[in-house]
Amino acid sequence: MFAQSVAGTSATVSGLTASTAYSFQVTATNTAGESPKSATVTATTTGGGTQIPGTPTGLAAGAPTSSSVPLSWNAVPGATGYNVYRDGVFAQSVAGTSATVSGLTASTAYSFQVSATNSAGESPKSATVTATTTGGGTQIPGTPTGLAAGAPTSSSVPLSWNAVPGATGYNVYRNGVFAQAATGTSATVTGLTASTAYSFQVSATNSAGESPKSATVTATTTGGGGGNLPKHVLTGYWQNFNNGATVQTIAQVPAEYDIIAVSFADATSTPGGVSFTLDPALNYTEAAFKADIAAKHSAGKKVIISVGGEKGTVSVNSSSSATNFANTLYTLIQTYGFDGVDIDLENGINSTYMSQALRSLSGKVGPSLVITMAPQTLDMQSTGTEYFKTALAIKDILTVVNTQYYNSGAMLGCDGKVYSQGTVDFMTGLACIQLEGGLAPSQVGLGLPASPRGAGGGYVSPSVVNNALDCLTKGTGCGTFKPTKTYPSLRGAMTWSTNWDALNGNQFSNTVGPHLDTLP
Repeated sequence: MFAQSVAGTSATVSGLTASTAYSFQVTATNTAGESPKSATVTATTTGGGTQIPGTPTGLAAGAPTSSSVPLSWNAVPGATGYNVYRDGVFAQSVAGTSATVSGLTASTAYSFQVSATNSAGESPKSATVTATTTGGGTQIPGTPTGLAAGAPTSSSVPLSWNAVPGATGYNVYRNGVFAQAATGTSATVTGLTASTAYSFQVSATNSAGESPKSATVTATTTGGGGGNLPKHVLTGYWQNFNNGATVQTIAQVPAEYDIIAVSFADATSTPGGVSFTLDPALNYTEAAFKADIAAKHSAGKKVIISVGGEKGTVSVNSSSSATNFANTLYTLIQTYGFDGVDIDLENGINSTYMSQALRSLSGKVGPSLVITMAPQTLDMQSTGTEYFKTALAIKDILTVVNTQYYNSGAMLGCDGKVYSQGTVDFMTGLACIQLEGGLAPSQVGLGLPASPRGAGGGYVSPSVVNNALDCLTKGTGCGTFKPTKTYPSLRGAMTWSTNWDALNGNQFSNTVGPHLDTLP
């Protein structure tokens, strides 16, 4: 719209409204006419005597109570007052640069803004600050820290954690599901399945409610029976015969051996039945034998009866023979004080009936029963073999499987590669099959001969056995085969036999036994 004419190059447009935006253009004229309009410029008139104040800065929340939040901000020039907003809604007006918003709900998060005002109007709202009211007289406790699992058994896991201020109790969760409540900073979760991994969390509670759950810890229950055994054990076979190895009594077996397997029980004329008779050539009385077993018990050792061996003929292939096997073994346990049984049947086993027999024996003896197995390498190449099927079927009562990593030649490892006996790779690559095939690491041991004369092939220096143990438990000392993970709870090692070890200066037990104590 035309506003005015001027002869020069400047003009003042007056009569405008305060605080209003306008656009302006200009044209040039002469006797020939008027030029096109120039580019547009805009300008906003001032507000007269009073302008709307600027936006407040520096809004901050002080320490909340259970029902109020104190606020403060920087003064705005020209402001005569301030409006306070809670969660975007006007809450109150104040004349100064602070306010306390009250009437709030405990343990609740709020957002706040403030604007500046005067007679010209209200500024834009400030940046938002948030604050959460406290929980009143009692607040929900914090999340527990330091949750740790102790040494599991076959059916329980002990837990402990740090105390939380204000907590009156704690909830324990197993695999994400509530398991039990506790008043202190420890609890033992029971009723678990043997050789099974579990996850645990804990929360803190009081009258105000329950905290978030803690970080998760995991633990794996041990493999079934055996009573009180060390985490890592050395098993040795004691020979009830003289084949050129050192003849010894049970008392003469070195203390490094945690489990002593008396070799062997004899088959009877009854299918599945077994008996035991000391070899007269040993000149070892039954009374002395029993007394030596009792002395080993006092020293914390286990003495078991082994069934089988290279010439063993015991066969458990029916329900009746399974019953006979369990009953006659139980008789030997009661007679001599044996702690359990070792299955070393190299002529094959029937997983259905052997499992039945061992469960029956476990029912008679109870959870202290030690059950070990000593299969040949071929018997543990896959989970479909009868030995492997037996081990998995009695996993909840099985103590350890000590596969014989000797007299084998070459075999497949868990990676599908062929490894030759007498090497670290042979032991670790084949043990991996059991470790990844369903047995708990605490149920897997490495069986090796104690001397070159103790086997037809596969002897290795005891230091090589230690390397294999380190490889599987710590990831060090490996050969070309390196397991994808470590197994710190690997049960240990076994040797044939304590007698051959004695003839070889007890090198095996003196080297491997102490090394087991250094494993994780």
